[in-house]
Amino acid sequence: MVLGSLSGLKAQDTQYSQFYAAPLYLNPAMAGASEMTRIGVNYRNQWPGLDQSFTSYSAYLDHYFFNANSGVGIIFNRSEQSMANLSVSEIGASYSYRARLGFKSFLRIGGQVSYMDRDAYFGDMIFGSQIDDQTGAIGGYSGENLGQDIRHQFVDYSFGMLIHNENVWFGASAHHVTQPNISFIDGELSQLPLKVSAHGGVRLDLSGGTSTAFYNQKSGTRDITFAFNYKNQGPFSQLDLGTQINIQPIVLGVWYRGIPVSKTTPANHESVIALVGISLGSGLDIGYSHDFTMSSLGNATTGGAHEISLRYSFLAGSSKGAGRKSSMPCFKY
Repeated sequence: MVLGSLSGLKAQDTQYSQFYAAPLYLNPAMAGASEMTRIGVNYRNQWPGLDQSFTSYSAYLDHYFFNANSGVGIIFNRSEQSMANLSVSEIGASYSYRARLGFKSFLRIGGQVSYMDRDAYFGDMIFGSQIDDQTGAIGGYSGENLGQDIRHQFVDYSFGMLIHNENVWFGASAHHVTQPNISFIDGELSQLPLKVSAHGGVRLDLSGGTSTAFYNQKSGTRDITFAFNYKNQGPFSQLDLGTQINIQPIVLGVWYRGIPVSKTTPANHESVIALVGISLGSGLDIGYSHDFTMSSLGNATTGGAHEISLRYSFLAGSSKGAGRKSSMPCFKY
């Protein structure tokens, strides 16, 4: 049972703590950015300590064509919310183009088109209009114009850019640029808010290696990276600040999520995230992270969030031009 009133269901997009392990979801310009072929999956279970669950899944495949300076990718996303039995599925295709700005500096521009499917079951929901305010008894018809099991499909568009050299990167992306109507009710308008993101960072080499060695799993690679990701969607804003240290084959990281300073609202300290990853010589990367809730909900109540990422990277097809030290210095997770 759920007590509520709705003319359309709205929510923020799924967020991954290991957002660099979900590169196409973060920014379409990252399609092919590793200049390898990548196959990856992500799983997130948010607030498992609560009665209502929120789980997310993502899978992607991307490839870089050296002879065309282009990356392509496909992505599948799905999220499930038990409160309204709401699920959102997405399948999309991405393309990016890499332009050289200098000897070791590059600009990538990308776009993505997706087919979205929203499915919800309202048969178990209880609305305020059904409750007698004197006795608390639950009545019959709620007056809401909702079927029990309904679906809504639409096409969505996203764009992004990325500028980087071997040690520094900055990117920006915009998702849901047409703000499509996601209302389940015919004739009603409930737009999916535009989501914008700005992300970047710097890599400091601790071993005299290169970013190419980092991505090719060469032993002895040691570096530390500092990065951020800011995003805004509708009335919601979020900032992630973090660092990861890579001591091949182990990666350790810590993140802060929240809005530490605000002129209009109180500071919002949402969570601290701990991460451990391992990069195997076969090209397989495995990451696990846990969100420790810092907000008033409390970690003991929510159970935080668990997240797992798997990625396999390899060179496929023509690799003419590979190893040109143009790979991203970006986080792995």
